[in-house]
Amino acid sequence: MTSVIKGDSVTLHTQQKMMGNDVIQWWFGNKTNLIAVINVTNNGATVNHNYDEKFRDRLTVYTQSGCLNIKNIETEHAGNYGVQSNRMSKNFTVIVRARLPVPVISSNSSNSSSSLSSSSSSSYCSLLCSVVNVSDVTLSWYKGNSLLFSINASDLSISLSLPLEIECLDDSYSCVVAYSFTNQTTHLNTELCHTCSDSVHCCGSTEAVIRLVLSALVGVATVILLVYDIRSRRIKQDRAHIHTSET
Repeated sequence: MTSVIKGDSVTLHTQQKMMGNDVIQWWFGNKTNLIAVINVTNNGATVNHNYDEKFRDRLTVYTQSGCLNIKNIETEHAGNYGVQSNRMSKNFTVIVRARLPVPVISSNSSNSSSSLSSSSSSSYCSLLCSVVNVSDVTLSWYKGNSLLFSINASDLSISLSLPLEIECLDDSYSCVVAYSFTNQTTHLNTELCHTCSDSVHCCGSTEAVIRLVLSALVGVATVILLVYDIRSRRIKQDRAHIHTSET
């Protein structure tokens, strides 16, 4: 099975080297519907094609290998192909896919009390990745090269969305829509939400806790030094008073 994007080219390989007196026949749909014939002689090879009008000006046949190339392929060219000669016979299935749309990442306002682009009251960034008019695709969220979440669609021409909530936003997140053989990727624009360096509210926990602990330690140390200083002064004053009394 061979998959190809609509408008691209695909080559079907015979995996054979042409030899003298070979007759190679390519067909589409069934063996009676010939689309190309190669006749090999000691003086070279001749090619007859365009038996089927839908393939006019789209076929290239390689006389050295017998391979067939279809350019600017359309959905009407999807289906079963075959090649046969006195030395071999092969079948192919060609699937023509629509060109993948670019995923769109937006703030998921339906899951937050206010717009993420202007709100700093929430500790989470709620995002939504969407594609429209797709079928047989996988929609996924990635952080770097690590897969976070994914969903599959097998229905025809549907819209697909995948939400994501993250506590600390950076530019390593991306949304990917993919066939098994190709994909389209959109990287996250950090302007959709406060980044890690913008606000404690976005990144929340770890950095804020560390800062609070450090502040508390500094405060405790300051109090201890003040108490020690006050006690030291009192001891000095008491010693001075005792020394005066004895004198």
